[in-house]
Amino acid sequence: MLAIQRAIRRIHTRVDSPRLTRFSLDAPKKLMLLDYDPILVLVDLEYVNGSKFSLSAEFLRIQSPAADGKIRSFGGEKVIFGRRHVGIMSAEPVGNYGVRIIFDDLHKTGIYSWDYFYYLGSNKFSLMRNYIKTLKKHGLSRDPAKRK
Repeated sequence: MLAIQRAIRRIHTRVDSPRLTRFSLDAPKKLMLLDYDPILVLVDLEYVNGSKFSLSAEFLRIQSPAADGKIRSFGGEKVIFGRRHVGIMSAEPVGNYGVRIIFDDLHKTGIYSWDYFYYLGSNKFSLMRNYIKTLKKHGLSRDPAKRK
């Protein structure tokens, strides 16, 4: 985590996105009271312009910038589903421009730039609304499939 904080201090982002000032991985408050390591389910970000975003692991997983073999394609439309309870195992700094998030479903190929986080945070509600509409359209769910 210290390496991520150092990377934040050195970061230089594009003009269309303000500079990142804080990045942290958090567990929900109620999980922190338990006696085991909580699953990290939130990424909190703050930018120099005062923008603050709290992005869920599910949201970040479905918006992954990487191609993924676990995506179903419906008429050319790629859809990730069943990730409501996905967690974040860790985040690794990538240069001065972002992090690679390792999810507990073993997805780890997406590199999230600070600019991309800003885009996601700024458009979180419309992106999530569109995602839910797409799931409904294809008869899919945010919930993982039931095990037999």
